[in-house]
Amino acid sequence: MNNVEIMDAGRDTSGGYKVDASRGQRVGRVFSEWFSRPDDERFLSLSELFSSVNSRSEHSRTRTVESAAIRVEADRADAERLSLILPGAAEPVSPTHWSFGQLTSLVGAPAAYLRQLPAALAGINLQYGLASHRAEQVKTLETDDGRLELRAATGPDYGRIYDHELVAAVRRIAGNGTGDTRWKVPGVLNWSTGIYNPSVDVTKDTTTLYASDRDVFLFLVDDLNPIEAGRLSDGSPDLYFRGFYCWNSEVGAKTLGIASFYLRAVCQNRNLWGVEDFEEITIRHSKYAASRFAHEAAPALARFADSSPAPFINGIKAARAQIVARSDDDRADFLRKRGFSKTETTKIIETVLAEEGHKPESVFDFVQGITAVARGKTHQDSRLDLEARAKKLLDRAA
Repeated sequence: MNNVEIMDAGRDTSGGYKVDASRGQRVGRVFSEWFSRPDDERFLSLSELFSSVNSRSEHSRTRTVESAAIRVEADRADAERLSLILPGAAEPVSPTHWSFGQLTSLVGAPAAYLRQLPAALAGINLQYGLASHRAEQVKTLETDDGRLELRAATGPDYGRIYDHELVAAVRRIAGNGTGDTRWKVPGVLNWSTGIYNPSVDVTKDTTTLYASDRDVFLFLVDDLNPIEAGRLSDGSPDLYFRGFYCWNSEVGAKTLGIASFYLRAVCQNRNLWGVEDFEEITIRHSKYAASRFAHEAAPALARFADSSPAPFINGIKAARAQIVARSDDDRADFLRKRGFSKTETTKIIETVLAEEGHKPESVFDFVQGITAVARGKTHQDSRLDLEARAKKLLDRAA
């Protein structure tokens, strides 16, 4: 990879970096994961995470069975529990909360209603649905790790990508994710000083490596190698770091996806600040999903990890250099011709003046103003629309 040298002025005496987190987009996806995950879903290294998801895969089997041949039984020892007898199985398997919902969805039964019924009555309804199920086949994912469970029940063409396959692809570029390569669990922004400290111990509270019985989510950054793409109004370098997050669900709860971007900081509650050049790909678990992962997603992740930031830097510099407005009329015309309302136009110009100390002149100025206004939108659709329009402007400038 081509390294980009930065001036010493960007580095604080404590080892952190002075950043301007008020610019660019704020992305809250990682915060949502961080906020909702219990301790047993948080991992301190990629090796620990891989061991967990790989172990359950090693104790799993998948097969396609005739839906009409599945037998539903109420557990005599527990009136609230159902068991399933699958064709060729030596013993009954217990559906998880998730797989029970998938089964009822396949046969067109209301899961929430059946869960309220006594097990025997719910079993009768589910049995009837399986017997008359037009699709006729169900692909199962069964795990025997001390207890035989049905983790997933999908259609026969479901293309499963296992969680451990995604984690293994990340490990190939990120090692253990704790600093043995350039990719690691992120540091923390100190809001009082504006210093981003990349060197923070990985704990249950700071980790960004997660997995549950339904999914896996990973977020890593290259925050020991900052990238300078221009200067701030005070003359200090405008620093960025590369980052990516990815997710998957081998039981069908989510697609597989990878998002790559440049960012200026990560705060303590794992919001991403100052995000630029956000790109995302997703792969549905369709029939050829595993092949697409092998030929598209995994190589795309490796390319981003090894790529030079030069195109991104050149794009930012081009946007800074492209002066498109020198008067108030120019500014209003520039925004109105690109579909912004009169109110939005006024707000964008005022925001740039307040945050940058001058009215917008370059494409980059307008992009920063648009994304700043977007951050204040309470409705996600409105925010995403503004952010997409800002990115379009930046891409055209490059």
